Amino acid sequence: MVQPVEAAPEPGPVELGGHYLMTVKANQPTLLARLRALPWKMTGPAARQRARGHGRVETRTISVLSLQRCPDRGGEFFPHAAQAIRLIRRRRPLRPGARWKTVTVYAITSLTAFQADPILLARWIRGHWNIENRLHWVRDVSFDEDRSQTRTAAGPQVMAALRNLAIAALRLTGTTNIAAGLRHHARAPTGP
Repeated sequence: MVQPVEAAPEPGPVELGGHYLMTVKANQPTLLARLRALPWKMTGPAARQRARGHGRVETRTISVLSLQRCPDRGGEFFPHAAQAIRLIRRRRPLRPGARWKTVTVYAITSLTAFQADPILLARWIRGHWNIENRLHWVRDVSFDEDRSQTRTAAGPQVMAALRNLAIAALRLTGTTNIAAGLRHHARAPTGP
C-alpha cells in the first residue's frame, strides 16, 4: 500500500516508547557488511561467558560499540541505532577429538550503554533461542506449519494465532510435551 506524500509514516517501536534488539543476518548484506567493517579490534571484549552442558563446551564473547562515536552515525546504520554488537560463539562437543566451531553474530539495538550493558545484551540475544525453541520449533514440528497451504488474505496470521493459542493453553495446564498434549486432546476433546 502506497501512502500519500503528505501522510506521515507509521510510527515504529522507538517512536511509540519502545526499543529493539535485532540480529543482522545475511539477508541484509549491506547492513551486515557495514557492521563487520566497524573497528571491533579497538574495543576488545566487553564480556565473556563460559558454559558446559548439553554435551558441549561453549565460550561467548561480546563486544559492543557505541554508534554515536562512530564516524558513520547510528541512524545511518539503521533508524535509531545506538549500539552495534558482535557476539563470537566458540563451541566444541565434549567427545574426544571434536573440533571447535566458531560463529560470529552481529546485532544492533536502539538501547544506549546506560540502558543495557554488554552482559544484559548477551543474555537477551541468547534468550532469543528460548523463544525459538519454545514457540517456533513447536509450531514447525508439532503443527507442521512450514507445509501449511493457507496462503490467502489473513489466513496465515489467523492460523498462527490459533496455533499460539493452543500452545499457550497447553502450557497453562502444565503440559511440557506439546505433541503429546495435542494427541491427548485429539482423542478426548471434551476431557480435561
